[in-house]
Amino acid sequence: MEVIKKFLGLVWIMLALAAAYFCIIKFGLPKLNTGHQEDLVFGIIILFILTPIISIGLAVFGYFALKGEYARDKM
Repeated sequence: MEVIKKFLGLVWIMLALAAAYFCIIKFGLPKLNTGHQEDLVFGIIILFILTPIISIGLAVFGYFALKGEYARDKM
């Protein structure tokens, strides 16, 4: 079970990178380039609020899982 947790930690880190890529390249930057005010606000929210929360949260969770912090013997 511990091997699965460590493997899933690596998966979470890869998901963090994928989430950062999609939030920046696919969602955030195209909204900033449209020129409409509502798209500008949405792009700023995605780039500066949601992207760090999502990607850093997933990466930290994956790092702790990879490090073994969720092991049964830690309790």
